[in-house]
Amino acid sequence: MLRRREFALLGTLAVGWAHAQSEADPFVERLRAGRCALLWRHAQTTPGVGDPPGFQLNACSSQRNLSEEGRAQARAAGEWFKARGLRPRAVRSSAWCRCKDTAELAFGAYEVWTPLNSTFGRGDVASSSRQALLERLGRIPAGAFEVWVTHQVNITALTSEFAAMGEAVVVDAAGKVLARSSLR
Repeated sequence: MLRRREFALLGTLAVGWAHAQSEADPFVERLRAGRCALLWRHAQTTPGVGDPPGFQLNACSSQRNLSEEGRAQARAAGEWFKARGLRPRAVRSSAWCRCKDTAELAFGAYEVWTPLNSTFGRGDVASSSRQALLERLGRIPAGAFEVWVTHQVNITALTSEFAAMGEAVVVDAAGKVLARSSLR
């Protein structure tokens, strides 16, 4: 596993992005090597846990959404990738607006992928979602990586690790964490 870095991607303060190392960065090297996915917990949201009762996936106003800080985090993440010439093979997102907005602000485009949807309180789908993630991980070739914007519960189900809002982990085909963001 790579040592923790000041990998500013997805950190809580956009200021951290300016401190990225100009020398070889093991995190960047890991992404360039490919055969991995970066699982990104959506950027900072307005306070709360989960979503209000009766929320609707097709109505962002009914959900817990990104805060202004979170919007800035997502934009800064996109700049971090761009500055390093890192282009994900695909950007996939949960259908929740906070995830879609994170992906849109960072990369400009994304594909909604159901296995990234929150399994919070939905244990009946957690196992099948985890299996779909593992199957997809196994199809990412060398020299390519994907970005998956999702929720803490999904990241923990796959990796047994916690990710705070805006944090990310890089996982291999078996779901093993190879690297993670460390700014908090």
